[in-house]
Amino acid sequence: MNGQKKVAVVILAWNGKKFLEQFLPSVVKYSPAHLCEIVVADNCSTDDSVAFVQKNFPSVRIVQNARNNGFADGYNDALKKVKADYYVLLNQDVEVTENWIESVISEMEKNTTIAAAQPKIRAYNQRDHFEYAGACGGFVDKFGYVFCRGRLFDSVEKDERQYDSVKEIFWATGACMFIKSEVYWEAGALDGDFFAHQEEIDLCWRIKNRGLKIICVPQSVVYHVGGGSLPQGNPHKTYLNFRNNLMMMFKNLPLLSLFWKLPFRIILDIIASLYSVAKNKNFNDFAAIFKAHGSLYLSIPSLIQKRMKIPHPGSTHLSPVSVVWQYFILHKKKYSDL
Repeated sequence: MNGQKKVAVVILAWNGKKFLEQFLPSVVKYSPAHLCEIVVADNCSTDDSVAFVQKNFPSVRIVQNARNNGFADGYNDALKKVKADYYVLLNQDVEVTENWIESVISEMEKNTTIAAAQPKIRAYNQRDHFEYAGACGGFVDKFGYVFCRGRLFDSVEKDERQYDSVKEIFWATGACMFIKSEVYWEAGALDGDFFAHQEEIDLCWRIKNRGLKIICVPQSVVYHVGGGSLPQGNPHKTYLNFRNNLMMMFKNLPLLSLFWKLPFRIILDIIASLYSVAKNKNFNDFAAIFKAHGSLYLSIPSLIQKRMKIPHPGSTHLSPVSVVWQYFILHKKKYSDL
């Protein structure tokens, strides 16, 4: 197919020279050249990361975006220039290991309904623990709150091989997401209005609404630093997470579920904001959550247009539990306890 590779590993980089120096060598080492093309998609960096890659990794292709429109449109702009059967969306702060690609692709090709996947994500700075953003596969509870096999809210589990089975999941992390290129575009790609955070969950929800599957393959292991762009506790990160979560609920929930779940989420989010004030002794998160809700209401006309393009099957694919109730009231801190 005109030299097209089966897999394109695409690293969206922004002012990430220090990460590329540290982690690109593992990607080159463990991504077989006969199978993979490695692409660094530069999102208008102002450091010399592009020159660094050109000089030190001549086998790596560079795609330079004309603008920096965040994670979502950054990938959309770059992937239009990449031809492959599978995309791997890989963060610039991820260390990969031997066989990280082959084991996932092998599982995906066993079933034509599998559209996307992720490996096991461990924390780079605490290597025997799962990493917050993805762990061993993501889920969404009945009220739209996200959690992982290996992480509930801020409680991250030690990896003791308790989740080493291949499992169907709700969402694959954008830190290291394998996805069929055809499905990526047919499902509508990442939503650029999200800018960053939870856009991959929204995409996975749309994929699930199409009757396709997403899996975690823990035989593939990568290590993620995390928080490279916006660290935990940053009010803007809080704003994006809450706003984007509400936006994806509005887009993807069946209509009857949306009518009662969204108002209930307003109540839960008010409680969450007050809890944050009591815990952190400041109003930054409270203001961020309030702003997120205001942004949602202003976005409703455009969200209605997006809803009209998405199939909404009767099953929402959501977890039947309330992770908020399980975690804060019943004090269950592990995925296996749910």
